[in-house]
Amino acid sequence: MVAGETSGDLLASILIPEFKNCWPNLEMSGIGGPQMISLGFHSLWQMEKLSVRGYVEVLKHYREIVRIRDTLKNQLLQFPPDLFIGIDAPDFNLDLARELRLQKIPTIQFVCPSIWAWRAHRVKKIKSSVDHVLCIFPFEPEILAENGIPSTFVGHPLAKLIPQIPDKDFAKKSLGLKSDDVVVVVLPGSRKDEINQMAPRFLKAVEIIQKKHPHIIPLLPVAPGMRQYLDRHIKDFPQLRHLKILNGQSHQCMAAADVAMVASGTATLETALFKCPMVISYAMPWLSWQITQAKRLQPWVGLPNIICKDFVVPEYLQSKATPTLIAQGVLDWLNHPAEVTHLQKIFLKMHQDLSLDTPRVAQHAIEKIISL
Repeated sequence: MVAGETSGDLLASILIPEFKNCWPNLEMSGIGGPQMISLGFHSLWQMEKLSVRGYVEVLKHYREIVRIRDTLKNQLLQFPPDLFIGIDAPDFNLDLARELRLQKIPTIQFVCPSIWAWRAHRVKKIKSSVDHVLCIFPFEPEILAENGIPSTFVGHPLAKLIPQIPDKDFAKKSLGLKSDDVVVVVLPGSRKDEINQMAPRFLKAVEIIQKKHPHIIPLLPVAPGMRQYLDRHIKDFPQLRHLKILNGQSHQCMAAADVAMVASGTATLETALFKCPMVISYAMPWLSWQITQAKRLQPWVGLPNIICKDFVVPEYLQSKATPTLIAQGVLDWLNHPAEVTHLQKIFLKMHQDLSLDTPRVAQHAIEKIISL
C-alpha cells in the first residue's frame, strides 16, 4: 500500500482493520502515515516525502520522489506482493502500479483520480495501470465504465466515521469551550506548501473578523509534523485573540465550529459531513495555477460543491483568495442562520448518499481480484 498524504493515511486506516479480520496472516508494507503504522503497517519511507502538491513544487522534489518510486518498484518486483493498493496519490501510484501490473501483480487504486474535474487524459493511464478502482463518490463508476475500467462504489469512509448529527455542545466542551462560544475553525492544509500559501491569508482573515467580533474563538488544528511551518506565520499576527492551537483533533474542531475557513481538499468534505458552513479558499504559485486551470473541466474545486454540482458554499481562489473576501464569507454565514440551516440539510443528504460499509464493500471487491 502507498498513501502519500494525511487524508490517504486516514482512508487506509479505515480499511486495515477489516483486512486484518478477514486475512489474519496479513502483512502490509509500502509507504504510509502514523495511523496506518499504528495498525501494524510497515512504512519504508516517511509519508511526508510524497506530500507535495503543485507542478512547481513537485519539480523541486522530483528526483527524490522518483528515486523512492524506483526503489520501491524494484523491491516489489523482487519480492512480489499478493496485491498492491494505491491510496489516492495518483501521480505516484499509477506509474508504480503499471509497472507492477505488467508483471502480473494485481493492482487496485483506492480513490478514483478526479477525471471528472480535470486531467481527463488520465483515463488511459488508469486503464493501463490498475485492475480495479475503488470509488468513493457514486457518480464515478459510470464514468469509468464508459472507458472500460472496472470499479466499485464503496461509499466514502468518512461518511461512516463521522456521525450524521454531530454533538456540537459535547465537541465544544471537549475542547474546553462553552456552548455559547462562537467558534471559527482554521484549516490551512496538511502540507508545507499549502500552509505557506493559506495560513497567512486565513490568520489575517481571523484578525479582520475579530475587529468586528472580538470574542470569536479561532481553533487551529495542526497536522502531524506541520507545527514548525505554522509557527512561522502565527508569530506575524500578535493581535489575534483566543487562538487555540491543537495537535490534530481536526474532527473535534469541525464538530465544535460555527463556521470554517478551509483550504480546498479532503478537509472540505470532512467539514461538510460535520454540517459546518464554510468558506473554501486556495492559492498556489502562479505557474502551477496557470497549468491547473488549462486542464480544469468544471467550475468548482471544493468537494461539497462538486458533489452538489452547485456553489453551495463560496470559493475564493488564487487572486480572490484575499483575507478580506474570506473574512466576509465567514461573517455572511454567522449573520444568516437561516442559510446555515438550509445548508445543513443539504449536507445531511450528501452524508446519507455517501454512507456505505466501506471496509466491507472494499474487502469484497478486493477478494474477487486476488482470487482471479
